[in-house]
Amino acid sequence: MAKRDVPLRWDRKMQQRLARGEAAALGELYDRFASLVHGLAHRVLGDERAADHITRDVFAHVWEHPDAYDPRQGPLRTWVATLTHRLAVQRLRATETAALARGGPGTTEELESKVRHASVAARADYIVQSMPAPLRAALELAYFQRRDYRQTAADLGVTEDEARRRLRLGLQLLSTARDAGALETPGAPPGYGGAA
Repeated sequence: MAKRDVPLRWDRKMQQRLARGEAAALGELYDRFASLVHGLAHRVLGDERAADHITRDVFAHVWEHPDAYDPRQGPLRTWVATLTHRLAVQRLRATETAALARGGPGTTEELESKVRHASVAARADYIVQSMPAPLRAALELAYFQRRDYRQTAADLGVTEDEARRRLRLGLQLLSTARDAGALETPGAPPGYGGAA
């Protein structure tokens, strides 16, 4: 319990520093979460420039509204990821809707399907980045290097039962990306479990 409280303590302190207008706090937050924000935005939008704009928008929002984060709702990382996802999906929906209005190819249903797929992919990326290293390592061996659980166990130096457990837990976590995507309504923030 005390171990879980340490990150939340950092989150609360960071929020207080941002509320006081400490530019150094924003720099520290940017250093810690910029790659996460940019990666999630790029995953949703598929465009480097648009991801750059979303990254800028996310940190501007955090700077201007530090009190919008509620530490009781979850980690600051989760709140930043949720904000990123929401802004990226809004931009994707606006861009695609504008293209449809100009007579571009596709339908509204295809647009919503594209948004749902991008949301699930971004959530899956977030889950993989956030999962404990032992689970991530097992999944990477099984998926990218096509190892079975026995080979994964040997590569990681763990028992076969432990390798199966890690793979099962990792896959269970990943399955929540699709489940959350199916439950989301258009325009709603993703089910990251944090404050929107």
